[in-house]
Amino acid sequence: MFPFRRPSSHNLFRLQQDGRFGTLDGDMTETELESFVAGGLFARGRHQGRGPVPLTISISRKRLRMGIGIVLAVAALFIGRSAHLQIIRGEHFTVLSSQNKERVELVLPSRGLISDSEGTPLAWNEPAFVLTMTAVDLPLSEERDTLFARVANLIGAQPTDLDLLLSQYAARPYDAIPIADDLPYESAIRLAIEVSDLPGFSLTTRTKRIYSSSAPSLSHLLGYTGSLSVADFEEYEGEGYRLIDSIGKVGIEREHESLLRGIPGKLVYEVDALGRKLSILGKEDPTEGSNLTLTVNADFQKYIETQLQATLDRVGASRGSVVALDPRTGAVHALVSLPTYDVNEFSEGISTDRYAALTQDEDQPLFFRAISGEFPSGSTFKPVVAYAALAEGIVSEHTSFVSSGGLRIGQWFFPDWKAGGHGVTDIRKALSESVNTYFYIIGGGFDTVTGLGVERIVDYAERFGFGSLTGIDVPSEADGFLPSKEWKQDVKGERWYVGDTYHLAIGQGDFLTTPLQMAVATGVIANGGKKVTPYVVGSADGFGEQILQHAPPTDIDGLDSYALSIVRQGMRQTVTQGSARSLSTLSETVAGKTGTAQTPGDRPYHSWFTGFGPYEDPSIALVVLIEEGGESNDAAVPLARQILDWWFLYGDE
Repeated sequence: MFPFRRPSSHNLFRLQQDGRFGTLDGDMTETELESFVAGGLFARGRHQGRGPVPLTISISRKRLRMGIGIVLAVAALFIGRSAHLQIIRGEHFTVLSSQNKERVELVLPSRGLISDSEGTPLAWNEPAFVLTMTAVDLPLSEERDTLFARVANLIGAQPTDLDLLLSQYAARPYDAIPIADDLPYESAIRLAIEVSDLPGFSLTTRTKRIYSSSAPSLSHLLGYTGSLSVADFEEYEGEGYRLIDSIGKVGIEREHESLLRGIPGKLVYEVDALGRKLSILGKEDPTEGSNLTLTVNADFQKYIETQLQATLDRVGASRGSVVALDPRTGAVHALVSLPTYDVNEFSEGISTDRYAALTQDEDQPLFFRAISGEFPSGSTFKPVVAYAALAEGIVSEHTSFVSSGGLRIGQWFFPDWKAGGHGVTDIRKALSESVNTYFYIIGGGFDTVTGLGVERIVDYAERFGFGSLTGIDVPSEADGFLPSKEWKQDVKGERWYVGDTYHLAIGQGDFLTTPLQMAVATGVIANGGKKVTPYVVGSADGFGEQILQHAPPTDIDGLDSYALSIVRQGMRQTVTQGSARSLSTLSETVAGKTGTAQTPGDRPYHSWFTGFGPYEDPSIALVVLIEEGGESNDAAVPLARQILDWWFLYGDE
């Protein structure tokens, strides 16, 4: 038994004998008390049931001496105990007494829910039990060892674990330290009974996050919440976080933590020397977390995920991504990366072995490749180079060059993908058949033609959004890479050659982009020259409604509408006559560009497709990437057809 044991909740004046005598009321008069005792407690033997009996008692001298001895012994014990409390532990209780004052407790709001564009729940809350330890309310060290052993046995831990936590948070004696989280219901019930006998320990509740399993690829997008680390707590303590709280770790949960969490309230109460609440002195209600509605359609996401996996299996690849957004606004319809993972594993507390397996997987299932992966674009970059050449007057819509299979510069040969070349080629044909020779010439120049050069190619690429973050409202976005003469000299120790410009003009070399950046650039062409900022959170209720805003589309710098219209026509011709003719029979007219990007070594090419539709009034800009998937017509284009077919049937408004 501990000296800090809480008083029993039973009435101290309950006089029970076989349960027959009821409860003694402390407010009884002397007469009533006499009657209660005489008529009940002492009504035995010959007096039972006969009414009141006299309270006079005949006491012998022997019994008197025994009684006096007992009284003296009790008094001595009392004096000794008082001396121990006042002298030996006086300082301890002086400190505790000084703490018999006010404490402030945060009242956390319910975390906001996350739903898809159709209102389907994607993330919600369930209650969880937490056992906490508060250092200031623990007994002294001589009693603490026994207490820790008992608690450790109850939760299946070691007493040293509690010692370690206590030392780790030694500077925070008034904070409730979580020692056992998400307790099973049966364990929580057992602890609820035991905890009154465990000074310094409390059983409390928090909410844990549950995520929909309908589309596992949403895990990258949604992210998850987790317990605060020591570093997290130090960073966010000023914002009202407690050690037992959860916080968004990745994805939307992290990016919109402040909206989802809400604004905590406060409860001010008086405590006694053992930290027990005595009375509430004041209360400030919390502001509930905002519910977020995404622009993503979960059914569309699931369909793409299923078809992408089937494509990967068919072509013998294991990694891929798809981005679908509204080119008019930037609203993201779907954002898929495979392989993926089960976000609930992290929310529930992932094991070390399982986490190691995920992080060591060569396919990187935790990697959000749709926004964080950086890849050579291949020919999907050619529409930007075509626009730049038209806008700069390098060529017109009628300018033609002969493609005979490639270009030779000194000892170096730069080939077309088609043996023997494509013949006489104008800019629309160059786009529709992806004629490398044409882009070598307009990019780096040849013979009497002065090409764009690396500086102007990079300048126009930046206008379309390459080489910088798109600004999507999800963390961990990559910015891609645009090479330069200076970079090559500084990093590689080499000068820039015309061959480097040729490679850049067809989306190869050191140029890297993310699938999301490619979708934004495609959106510029689709909507007539406006660059959008992509977003996945469409709306928020509550106080978040006043905070959440979306950036309006803006015209790209130096917009040349005529040049852009020619590029659009070339991408339309890609579908009607060129490398993506399988899309010509869709229910709506579409435009696009295929791409086959070389990879280091002898590994298969990346398979790309980017496009938009309907052509006259686009509602979707789509990017498909099958990493090491081979030719675009074998992998990316067939998948794009399935996705567009679903969108025009179910998604397009």
